[in-house]
Amino acid sequence: MLPEQPATLVLRRFLFLVAVSLSCVILFRASDFIRFLPRLQSSTSGSSSIFPFNFSSAFDDSPPTGDGYRLEKILKDAAMEDRTVIVTAINEAWAAPNSVIDLFLESFKIGYHTHGLLNHLVIIALDQKAFARCLVIHTHCFSLVSDGVDFRHEAYFMTPDYLKMMWKRINFLRSVLEMGYNFVFTDADVMWFRDPFPQFYLDADFQIACDSFLGSADDVHNRPNGGFNYVKSNNRSIEFYKFWYSSHETFPGYHDQDVLNIIKSHPFILDIGLKMKFLDTAYFGGLCEPSKDLNEVCTMHANCCYGLDSKLHDLRIMLQDWKQFMSLPQSLKRLSNFSWRVPQNCSLGSLHHYDSPTKDIEEGGQD
Repeated sequence: MLPEQPATLVLRRFLFLVAVSLSCVILFRASDFIRFLPRLQSSTSGSSSIFPFNFSSAFDDSPPTGDGYRLEKILKDAAMEDRTVIVTAINEAWAAPNSVIDLFLESFKIGYHTHGLLNHLVIIALDQKAFARCLVIHTHCFSLVSDGVDFRHEAYFMTPDYLKMMWKRINFLRSVLEMGYNFVFTDADVMWFRDPFPQFYLDADFQIACDSFLGSADDVHNRPNGGFNYVKSNNRSIEFYKFWYSSHETFPGYHDQDVLNIIKSHPFILDIGLKMKFLDTAYFGGLCEPSKDLNEVCTMHANCCYGLDSKLHDLRIMLQDWKQFMSLPQSLKRLSNFSWRVPQNCSLGSLHHYDSPTKDIEEGGQD
């Protein structure tokens, strides 16, 4: 046999070294994945998956989300300096032109010191058409679409689709906390008339608006409404959201707000040290209990309202009332006895059902 030429020998040695190097890289990556796996498993353990929706649908590259719409990037782009974002969620019914989302965005534009807050708003789209509309009207949009679940149409209060939508929302917000972001969650039928941040409690982990406020921010007998809350990201709030979500299996068929009313004084809340506050309806009102002074109001929620048409009717009147109030000379605003002309089509008759958590009639769209 002829001896190998020097060039051939060098080439063979080079290829051998390349093969060994690639093998080492593959083994390293495999070991790194194995180290990560227990953390992933622990974060998704429990009576059911921490992500009941398709986890890959929130984070993969499948259309229409894609790399440009990954949740973490969107949150980072929208966040304030202290990593706070404003979050709302819409489906096709609420995203349609001249529907709830347009009124919601208009309230920011005509509110007092609220227009700039739109830069920090993330809109979560629960179906493809809602996502497409979001991309037309807003900057920060995220598609949270579940396989086999249709959230496109109006989800009437306490129907199976409505409950799925509400619990999906709670679980998604838990994931936002785990990413290290504080959030103000707001239903899109909450009109923003003033910057609410000056009215938030500095020492609270979780603070929530109320359908009925009894006078004290610490009174657990207040009737909270899940459509508006401010939550700081920390271990206490993350554990609370996990507990809140897991409780939907303990109380099947209950709305997330009903379950919150049940668990808000649970010993677990004390054990984790969660600081919970209830927001005064003087600043954070709604059709259940309107804010009386337009000089003080920050937000108004179209709660205690059944049906999308009724909701839209009263929201438009609410915006008209605000515009009329803001058109008054400053000297007259304080002297004015100006009050809301709502509710009209939205009924407050449901308030007598408050003694039964399963009968809290709020509306026929989303929470």
